[in-house]
Amino acid sequence: MVTCLARALRSRWCEFITPSTLQLQPLLELLLEPVPPSERDLLMLGLQEALVNAVRHGNQADPAKSLRIRRIQSPQWIIWQVQDEGPGLMPHLRRADLPESPEVLCGRGLFLMHQCFDDVRWSRRGNRVQVAKRR
Repeated sequence: MVTCLARALRSRWCEFITPSTLQLQPLLELLLEPVPPSERDLLMLGLQEALVNAVRHGNQADPAKSLRIRRIQSPQWIIWQVQDEGPGLMPHLRRADLPESPEVLCGRGLFLMHQCFDDVRWSRRGNRVQVAKRR
């Protein structure tokens, strides 16, 4: 399901609600439509990390659960909010650092998200991440 609204021609937003799946390519293409082709690769990497984390860690790869993604465009920013149905990521785990040990299997996605976007913020509960790129 997709809902798009324009507000006073200065800000536009679209909301996407999708089953929790790792079949992300068509969704990523929709989410990145307003981004110039020269900037898409880096943003696709960061956005893919946010979506994969929401599916795997937030929704525990449960296809009965959903993801809610909102894309907000303003003259200065393009923002994506990715929300899952999970309990949320605890604040002390939201760091942008690489794991100290190369053998650790988790933690690199958050580092990549911080490298790909100008701003990364979490909801208080921790089940929604907002990533933004300055235009």
